[in-house]
Amino acid sequence: MKKWTLIMLIIALVLFGSVIGFNMFKQQKIAEYLANRPEPEYPVTIMTATAEEWTPSISAIGFIEPLQGVTLTAEASGIVTKINFVSGQKVSKGDSLVELDSDVEKANLQSAQARYPAAEAKYKRYRGLYKKGAISKEGFDEAEAAYLSLKADITGLKATINRRDVDAPFSGVVGIRGVNLGEYMQAGSRIARLEDISVMRMRFTVSQNDISRISIGQSVHVAVDSYPGTHFNATISAIEPAINYQSGLLQVQADIPNAQGKLRSGMFARAQIVLPTLTNQVVLPQIAITYTLYGDSVYVLDKDTHRVTQQVITAGERNKDRVRILDGIKPGDTVVTSGQVRLSNDSKVKVVESDATTPPTETPML
Repeated sequence: MKKWTLIMLIIALVLFGSVIGFNMFKQQKIAEYLANRPEPEYPVTIMTATAEEWTPSISAIGFIEPLQGVTLTAEASGIVTKINFVSGQKVSKGDSLVELDSDVEKANLQSAQARYPAAEAKYKRYRGLYKKGAISKEGFDEAEAAYLSLKADITGLKATINRRDVDAPFSGVVGIRGVNLGEYMQAGSRIARLEDISVMRMRFTVSQNDISRISIGQSVHVAVDSYPGTHFNATISAIEPAINYQSGLLQVQADIPNAQGKLRSGMFARAQIVLPTLTNQVVLPQIAITYTLYGDSVYVLDKDTHRVTQQVITAGERNKDRVRILDGIKPGDTVVTSGQVRLSNDSKVKVVESDATTPPTETPML
């Protein structure tokens, strides 16, 4: 029994020793492989920083408004007897657009105008007689009051008739009409929208910190989603004299020529206030910059050693996919533009060609 136990113990020791020995052999071989393994080279794309011109701008958003715009309504109630326009028509200032029934007022006007010559002649005759002392002051006053009252009635009737005729207050384009012939229209009812779209306006706000960089007559590039890739030239026409003390924002207005009629009121728009051009500026693509809570940085390549160094930078304004570099990079530095995820200081890299960093000609639709 003791002999059997001794044999089993020897077998167990041999098995455990074999396992331990195999693991020690494996670890030794792994260590030898790692010691002799070549240093990895990470594929990257690069660009050389150059000095170029940079046109800074102030970005803002807002909505397009017409030069003039109004919702046409009637001042009086009545039946629509004439509609002198069609939806979408261009009209001139003073054109009659809608007429309401005014037969009663016109009849009253004719009656008053018929009595007017006799009242005027009587007034003039009584005035002459009063100067001669032929009539009393009371008789002259009654004749004068009757004349002036009739004259005022005629003026009031003409104004009432004019109020029942809706004219265009300015030249522009009429929208879709909201009345029909023969309809009884209440005072204040909507007739149509009239807008002067020859020149459009955009209102937007900028920070009070930028007030020293804007002025009347300054150029603005306006873009709308309806015309991608196209910008409209505008000019700052007005700056609010007061800053909103709650938000610290300043309201600005820019005029946009709209001879082709592409812009419509209510469009959402983006504005870029163009500032003076700067020379000898270093500009990099945004993808070359690593943004962290501790600061922004790029990787600079040493072409002799094929190793990179992480360089802290100060980024300035952005324009689409490009960033102006204020500090940290100088012209002639070779900057890594892609493949930075696996890099660290003194990493060895291999430069490859890739079009992955080239922006597409068209933004893909989601």
